[in-house]
Amino acid sequence: MTKILILGANGQIAKIVRDRLLNETKDQLTLYLRRANRIGEVQSARENVIEGDVNDYETLRHAMVGQDIVYANLGGEFEPMAANIIKAMEATGVNRLIYVTGLGLYHEVPGEFGCWVESSIGTPIMDDTRRAAKIIENSNVNYTIIRAAYMNNDHEIDYELTEKGTPFKGTIISRESIADLIMKVINDPKLHEFSSLGINKPGTDGDRPY
Repeated sequence: MTKILILGANGQIAKIVRDRLLNETKDQLTLYLRRANRIGEVQSARENVIEGDVNDYETLRHAMVGQDIVYANLGGEFEPMAANIIKAMEATGVNRLIYVTGLGLYHEVPGEFGCWVESSIGTPIMDDTRRAAKIIENSNVNYTIIRAAYMNNDHEIDYELTEKGTPFKGTIISRESIADLIMKVINDPKLHEFSSLGINKPGTDGDRPY
């Protein structure tokens, strides 16, 4: 039985992962989110809900105690959140992190699509994301960073991965596919250790997501 802290537990991917964990494993879940009333019904025997902001270090540190894996699925200003996550993990001895973010961290998206990603998201937001990733990569935490293509809600699991240092492929990915990769890492924490993975649907290369 694994104890998993889900940061941003009301996010779309997080909800898919939560449902799969409850249905496919016996893991214990801690659901961390800013407004606990949004989480709905919980399985009290296996789930604990903590209302808190990742920017609130003391609440976050308290939530980390006794966890085996931290899965972060967040929005907002990423650099301070990443710093708090790493600080809290190191303070509590939790060493496995799954961190979901977007493509373009390393200017790895080739061609016209790469230029479009940078201009459409905006360099200040991209640079914030890059600084957050650097905090994680420079830490002692065993991380898997997932760099996702543009997400959709298609009911399919169909994906390929690219390693850091290789060009990103494709333009889109389903949230169910991202959740599937997260499930694989949770079920086998030695999988993709100290890795930054691009994830996309095969055969979706192009100048724009479609």
